[in-house]
Amino acid sequence: MDIKDITFSYDRKTDRLHAINAVIERGRITTIIGPNGCGKSTLLSVMSNNAAPRMGQVVLDGKEIAHYKPKELARQLAVVHQQNEAPSDLTVEKLVSFGRLPHKSMFTTNRDEDEEAVEWAIACTNLEERRTRTLDQLSGGERQRVWIAMALAQRTPILFLDEPTTYLDMYYQLEILELIRQLNKEHGLTIVMVLHDMNQAIRYSDVMIAMKEGRIIANGPPTEVVTSELIQEVYGVKVVIRQDDEAGMYLIPIGVGASGHLHVQRECKVPVLELSH
Repeated sequence: MDIKDITFSYDRKTDRLHAINAVIERGRITTIIGPNGCGKSTLLSVMSNNAAPRMGQVVLDGKEIAHYKPKELARQLAVVHQQNEAPSDLTVEKLVSFGRLPHKSMFTTNRDEDEEAVEWAIACTNLEERRTRTLDQLSGGERQRVWIAMALAQRTPILFLDEPTTYLDMYYQLEILELIRQLNKEHGLTIVMVLHDMNQAIRYSDVMIAMKEGRIIANGPPTEVVTSELIQEVYGVKVVIRQDDEAGMYLIPIGVGASGHLHVQRECKVPVLELSH
């Protein structure tokens, strides 16, 4: 996928993305990082044709994505959004089966191919024992796996994930990220995701795209992108970077602000409430 000179604005006045250029490599995990409001999710939305750029184009397999028919594009890439809504009494199996809609027409019924795709998606996400449960009977991590399973049922070569670990505790965050890595390594999926946790991005990415104020600041392998200078520039945070035989590369935040020291208010007076008798 080629991203060529993408400029985007919601109101046609203030640009949220400025002349973005990047190449998404097939068969790899690419993670977009950056502070809140820098344009990460907006870029993902443009890349999936959910938002139209003011200038530039996104090209997939030699064809601009704006020229794909909706079902045609849905057979090429699947998207798991940051927030997903569905009736709480819907079963796991039923929701996952909706992933087959891009492969159906008005005149087709369930085929063996559809059933096989749903079974594969449920198995990949380890939801076999929960297939008959409704969404309101699942934990947050399990619900996130169901949405990923629905995307997998589309059987697309590309998977987009917008902050897939949001609102999950540490266990379920790692469970989702291990699943993402497994889908990439064992099934060859090209994965593009937005993450906030820098250490998770370092550990689970082949390529990282660092953004600030609607622009790409750095793009490449984590070991080249993640430097103390870049983190200071993008986040305004001072860090030290360490290397461990087991954990690999990781960073430790040690302060904020240009000087690398936390801004702490020197004196905090508690107002006294005077009671009149």
